Amino acid sequence: MAKTKTLDDLFLDTLKDIYYAERKILKALPKMKRAATDEKLAQAFEKHHSETEEQIERLQKVFEILGKSARGKTCDAIEGIISEAEEIMDEFKGSPALDAGLISSAQAVEHYEITRYGTLHRWAKELGMNDAAKLLNETLQQEWKTDEDLTKLADKTVNDAAKAPENA
Repeated sequence: MAKTKTLDDLFLDTLKDIYYAERKILKALPKMKRAATDEKLAQAFEKHHSETEEQIERLQKVFEILGKSARGKTCDAIEGIISEAEEIMDEFKGSPALDAGLISSAQAVEHYEITRYGTLHRWAKELGMNDAAKLLNETLQQEWKTDEDLTKLADKTVNDAAKAPENA
C-alpha cells in the first residue's frame, strides 16, 4: 500500500521546486542584466543576483535542517516565466520598451517566489520548524523588497521611456 502523503512531504516537494527555480533564476539574471539599457535596472539585476546566491544558501540550510540533501525538482512555472523573459529580450531588443518588458518579467519571477516562500514559511511554522521558518521569512522579505524596488524603477523612469514619442 502506498504511503499517505503529508504536509511534510508537500513541504519538501515545494522546497525542491523553489531550489530548482532559484538556481535557474541565478543563471538568467546575468543575461537580463546585459540586455538592460537602463543603468539602474542593470544594477538591480546585479543586486538580485547576489541576493539569489544568498537565498540558495538559505535553502541549503533548510535542507540541512530537514536532514535532506539539497536537490531541485524541475519547476515548469519558472521555466515558462524565464522562457517568456527570453522572448521579450529577443522581440524587443533595441526597443524603448525593452526595459519595461524586463521589469515585467522580473516581477513575474518575484511574484512566483513570493508565493512559494510565503507558503513554505507558513508550512514551516505549522510543522514546528522554527529555524526553517526564520530562514524562509528572511528570503520572503527580500523578495517583497525587490518587487517594490522594481515597481519604483518602472514608475520613475522605465515606463515613461517605453512610451511612444509624443509626435510619432
